[in-house]
Amino acid sequence: MKLTVQVDERVTRLDVVRQGGGCRFRFDGGAEQDATLEEVEPGVYSILLNGRSYEAKIEPGADRLFVAVGGRRFAVQVRDPRAWDPGLKSRCSEGRESISTPMPGKVVRVLVSEGDSVQAGQGIIVVEAMKMQNEMKAPKAGRVVSVDVRPGDTVAAGQVLASVE
Repeated sequence: MKLTVQVDERVTRLDVVRQGGGCRFRFDGGAEQDATLEEVEPGVYSILLNGRSYEAKIEPGADRLFVAVGGRRFAVQVRDPRAWDPGLKSRCSEGRESISTPMPGKVVRVLVSEGDSVQAGQGIIVVEAMKMQNEMKAPKAGRVVSVDVRPGDTVAAGQVLASVE
């Protein structure tokens, strides 16, 4: 899973692969690291990273999380690029917008046809990557002007799947 994470004012890219109770992760394309994470009570996590144990307390905020670790408190925002965000300004734009896949995978289902009317956030195409199905959504309300893939097609990260006008 590829995420964009903002900790206080620093923005970084985080790649995470879950493996049972643990995970492998990488920040900004650096070296992979292993960690185990266990929720010991609601909002409190025990983390084992590089042979050291940490306790993290997570408090939800209005538009971010607050994470306390080792006596320090951080404001954290996590964005999954696959998730539709109705608050993004680009979602109100005029003209054609392309729907592309953030990861390589295989097209499992095409949920619309050219000429169909769609609502903002409506599912357009389902792509399977790493045994997980991800629904690509319409960036805005409009009409589907092109569907560039078919079920069974292999797609590369960033490849345009369809366009809405």
